[in-house]
Amino acid sequence: MEFIDLKTTAASIADWYAKHKRDLPWRQGKDPYRIWISEIMLQQTRIEAVIPYYERFLAELPDVSALAAVPEDRLLKLWEGLGYYSRARNLKKAAVLLQEQYGGQMPHKAEELRKLPGIGDYTAGAIASIAFGEPAPAVDGNVMRVLMRLAACGDDIMNTKVRKEAARQLQEVYPAEEGAALLTEGLMELGERICIPNGVPLCDACPCGALCKAHAEGKELQFPVRAEKKTRRIEEKTVLVLRCGDRYALEKRPDTGLLAGLWGFPILDGYLTEEAIKARFNAVYVHPLGNAKHIFTHIEWHMEGYLVDCEEDGGYRWVTKNEIETDYSIPTAFKTYKKTLQYL
Repeated sequence: MEFIDLKTTAASIADWYAKHKRDLPWRQGKDPYRIWISEIMLQQTRIEAVIPYYERFLAELPDVSALAAVPEDRLLKLWEGLGYYSRARNLKKAAVLLQEQYGGQMPHKAEELRKLPGIGDYTAGAIASIAFGEPAPAVDGNVMRVLMRLAACGDDIMNTKVRKEAARQLQEVYPAEEGAALLTEGLMELGERICIPNGVPLCDACPCGALCKAHAEGKELQFPVRAEKKTRRIEEKTVLVLRCGDRYALEKRPDTGLLAGLWGFPILDGYLTEEAIKARFNAVYVHPLGNAKHIFTHIEWHMEGYLVDCEEDGGYRWVTKNEIETDYSIPTAFKTYKKTLQYL
C-alpha cells in the first residue's frame, strides 16, 4: 500500500477544513476533556444524535474531577441511549486514574493517553493532535475510507496491519501544532461530509479530487474493501413488563456478558406462550406487546414482549414509571417495551 503524494494531500485537507469546518460544540476551544468525551461518544454514533447527549453530559460533569466522583448509576443514566455502556464505565475508570496519577490533567502525548482505560490509538491520536498539537494520526473508519480511495487500495481495512501501515505513512507527513489539529479534524470532516460511506461521494467538492486515484479511475464505490462480516447468531427472547399496581419489575443483568450490570425488564430465553407466562408468574392478566429486534455486534435478539399483571416477586426491583424515567438507565435493547409504559 503506497499513497500518492500524501504530503500535498494532507496540506490540501488541512486548508479545506480551515475554510469549511462545521461549528460543533466540542470544537469550542481546545479543552482535552471535552474533546475526549466527544470522541468516545462519537464512536459508532452520528454527530446529530450525539450533540444533545454531549451537552447534557458536560452540563453535569464538566471536568475530570466531576466524572471521577459521579456514582455509576447516574453516569449510566446520562449515557442512556448511546449504547456500549462499557465506554461510559471506562470514562469513569480513566477519570479516577487521571485524578490519582496525573493531578486531574490529561496527558499531552498519545503514548501516555493510550495507557488510560478505553483510549486506543485513534482516540489518543485525536486528543493529542487536536488539543496539544502533537503530530499523531487518528485513523478510524472515516479516515481509512479517504486514504484507501486516494490510493485505490484493495487491502482489507479491517486488518489491523493495514490500519497500522496507513497510520505509519500518514505519520511521516503529519504537521505539528495547529497543523496537526487541522489535519486530524479535516480528515474526519472529509470522511463524514464528502468522501461518504453510503452513497456516491461528493468528489467535485473534495480538496483531493485531482489527486485521488479511485476518482481518476471512476472506481470510488469499489473502495474501501472490507472482509465480509460473520453472520450474527439469532437468539429468541421473551421480554416481560411485569406490573403490580403502579410498580414495574426491573432486574439487574449479570456483571459479564451482554448489557453487563445494567437494569432492564426481565428477559427469558426462548419464546414463552401466554399460558406458560400465566403459570410461571401466577398472573391474572397477560397481554402481548409485540415483537422487537436488537442487533449487537455478533448477536441479534429477536424478542416477543408481554405485559403481565402479577404479585410482586422478591427476585426483582419494583419501581414506578417515574423512577424508571429518572433513576434507571434502560438499554436501547428494551426501547420498544419501555415506550409502552407511556400508555399504561
